[in-house]
Amino acid sequence: MLRKIVWVSSLLGMAGTALAQGYPNKVIKLQVPFAPGGTTDIVARIIADPLGKVLGQSVVVENKAGGGGVVGANDTAKSVPDGYSLGIATVSTVASNPAINPKNPYNPLTDFTAIINVAATPNVIAVHPSFPAKDYAGFLAEIRKNPGKYSYASSGTGGIGHMQTELFKSLTGTFITHIPYRGAGPALNDTVGGQVPMIFDNLPSALPFIQSNRLVPIVVAGPQRLAQLPQVPTFKEVGLEPVNRMAFYGIYGPKGLPKEVVDRVNAGVRKVLEDPAVRKRIEDTGSLVVGNTPEQFAAQIKAEYEVYKKVVDSAKLRLD
Repeated sequence: MLRKIVWVSSLLGMAGTALAQGYPNKVIKLQVPFAPGGTTDIVARIIADPLGKVLGQSVVVENKAGGGGVVGANDTAKSVPDGYSLGIATVSTVASNPAINPKNPYNPLTDFTAIINVAATPNVIAVHPSFPAKDYAGFLAEIRKNPGKYSYASSGTGGIGHMQTELFKSLTGTFITHIPYRGAGPALNDTVGGQVPMIFDNLPSALPFIQSNRLVPIVVAGPQRLAQLPQVPTFKEVGLEPVNRMAFYGIYGPKGLPKEVVDRVNAGVRKVLEDPAVRKRIEDTGSLVVGNTPEQFAAQIKAEYEVYKKVVDSAKLRLD
């Protein structure tokens, strides 16, 4: 019996080695669980083409929006674990949404294989230029004296923008109506167009509109004030440290992804992130390049989920 077990293990090992040597031999899908135009989409498209060149096969970005990232993430979770269907993992898909949604169709800690965290990015509350206030003190005073008058856009129900704003509301005793979208791109379009007065968004997708004066930044979630927005305080500075959490953008696959494939993709992304031009494109958005190990990224996912679960339970947050 022992010989049989050893023999089977040896065969499995050889199969894994063969897979690693032959992988990839066709196009790899990298799924973005939001509509085009948001930060998740931006980061995916920055790394997809150079990653394809490193791996020797095209990496094609596909957008599958819905449910604050849940639809696309669930599609990745249910994919064949062969390395050809990967996805972008975000705080919305592996932490905030699963934490607040008891009917979430996947377990963020057991239904995926973590590969690498690509980048971390600050978040920002920004308002349309027509909003009466242009700084944090004025913003807070305005929404406090007008409960229910204003609404805010987010990338979707249960997403990081939704959860962070609801936490902000609970800590400040304010009320703003939530308007969920199928991604940050559509949410930004309506905020810039004036249909919604404010948005809680990841900085990379909001920054071009801020720089062109089509949005006004109010407060940011980041380790310190940002070089791109030196006049804008952090949530920690204004006494709201629990809201001062950055977003992340990593790559994962379905559970059961062979270690050889995980290591190959991890090494490929690390190689891409060594390119100064790629790093600059990421950093110019206000993001920080990460590039860690699969084990470190898995630990980050677990820690982030636990943080948001605690936020949901303590603040008694519920889906709209």
